[in-house]
Amino acid sequence: MNAVLPDVSIAEHAAQSGRLEWVGMQGIDLPVTLDEPGYRQTIHARADVQVDLPAPHVKGIHMSRLYRLLDSLGEGPALTAQGLRRLLLAMVESHQDCASRNARLRLDFELLIRRPALVTQGLTGWKAYPVRLEASVIDGVFRPQARVSVGYSSTCPCSAALSRQLVEHAFIKEFAGQAMLSPEAVAQWLRVNATLATPHSQRSVADVQVELDSGATSLALLPLIDSIELALGTPLQTAVKRADEQAFAALNGSNLMFVEDAARRIQHKLAGRFACPHVHVRHLESLHPHDAAAWAAPLPEPV
Repeated sequence: MNAVLPDVSIAEHAAQSGRLEWVGMQGIDLPVTLDEPGYRQTIHARADVQVDLPAPHVKGIHMSRLYRLLDSLGEGPALTAQGLRRLLLAMVESHQDCASRNARLRLDFELLIRRPALVTQGLTGWKAYPVRLEASVIDGVFRPQARVSVGYSSTCPCSAALSRQLVEHAFIKEFAGQAMLSPEAVAQWLRVNATLATPHSQRSVADVQVELDSGATSLALLPLIDSIELALGTPLQTAVKRADEQAFAALNGSNLMFVEDAARRIQHKLAGRFACPHVHVRHLESLHPHDAAAWAAPLPEPV
């Protein structure tokens, strides 16, 4: 005999009535496919899904309905903004008996991208970029967003100036009173003494959030990451030989930056190319036990 299984969420009313802003699940493992220019991979994501529960008497939503709809995202075509919109609308539709009108989704994953060395031909390595996709349908309005985290190196301009001054003073002290110096003598002195003082540099992180084009066939995550790295000029390296390490040192020396500089560089680079970019940069200080940080809102539209 097939017994009818009880469904408490329907059969019983809430012991205490009240509207709930969001109800759902967090941390669901899911494979998703990304299809970007030059990059197609199925990757491991973790998903959060929720709907609103405005009906004060309803005891609970139908978690299994949300799970099954989300599962279809892992079995379907590559991620697009429109695909996320269809999923959210289906989530709302599946909870009409709960009077739900809103739904939201968050996907966390990492893009694993092979990057070439700066100088050495044929030398490459893998670098992971954390990504968060957030999409919602609230009162019928669809809003998709992407957030990427990009690591880079930063060298302090103030520390560089102070270091140069110490080297300058040491040079003057060494050669005071000598009217003529050969380039060879200067080069030999620099070879030994140019690092009497060195500026502090550190690994740094840029977190950038943008609004996605809801009609585009691509999420444009790689162009966003590439634009951020190009703006900063000193992206973290993977595989390196000595020539690549030297080239990286030269990049740092020619790209001195405070957090303010880094935030503004990204802000200007993304303006007009990505919608509503919000920038947060952190320099994980090697001088201090705390971080330096800056935030930048989107630049105003030209009049």
